[in-house]
Amino acid sequence: EEHYAPKGPDDRCPTDPVPVAVALAEKLDTLVGFFAIGETPTGSKDPFALRRAALGAIRLIVENGLRVELTDLLDGAAQLYQNQGKAVQLAAADLLAFFAERLKVQQRAKGVRHDLIDAVFSLGGEDDLMRLLKRVAALQDFIATEDGVHLLAGYKRAANIVRIEEKRDKVRYGEAAVDPGALVAPEEERLHAALNEARETAGAALEREDFTAAMRALAALREPIDAFFDKVTVNAEDAGLRRNRLALLGAIRAAVNTVADFSKIEG
Repeated sequence: EEHYAPKGPDDRCPTDPVPVAVALAEKLDTLVGFFAIGETPTGSKDPFALRRAALGAIRLIVENGLRVELTDLLDGAAQLYQNQGKAVQLAAADLLAFFAERLKVQQRAKGVRHDLIDAVFSLGGEDDLMRLLKRVAALQDFIATEDGVHLLAGYKRAANIVRIEEKRDKVRYGEAAVDPGALVAPEEERLHAALNEARETAGAALEREDFTAAMRALAALREPIDAFFDKVTVNAEDAGLRRNRLALLGAIRAAVNTVADFSKIEG
């Protein structure tokens, strides 16, 4: 009977390995099968209780601390259908988005901000729910600090300028390389150096899943970004200078987005 659990948010969650494995397999099998035939929840209608199945799967993974890649589990469930001669096409992207929405609902009661879950899910490739929630927790702590508030404001200012100028010029400044030799003002030289250091430090921290350290690396960008905007004119008259400074703003966006997609964060 445990393989049907948990049936709801307050139902006991299995902890023994065999019931956990069977319960998780049952829920993923249900989700993959119904999504494959297009029978997905719409609005308030969920006749096959797929939202409950996803919430149950999330609880089984999170409450048992399972380090699993959700995409691998969904692939395995789809393969079982294919082994029976059923032409099932896995709607992986749709299912992951569905899980993201259910995770936001499940975590809301725990005080976790939905936009921060979006910010991490939007990176792509993050389907280990335990690792994702660890990253979200570090992000939520960071955003609540003064450094986090100021960095978010600086990021959004940089991203908005780049977006506007990319649309006007039809150039992808976010993908352009910064020319260190074309940096003129001390503030842009300092920002460029800080970005390189932050990317390296945050990247190493992410590799070892030390998300708090990754946030600290980003915090070091706050002052150089503020100084850049205080002292440097981005839309300089010299076209080469302007282009390089826009590439530098694009580098801010790229560096910060290695940790989370800050464009998804409200505030």
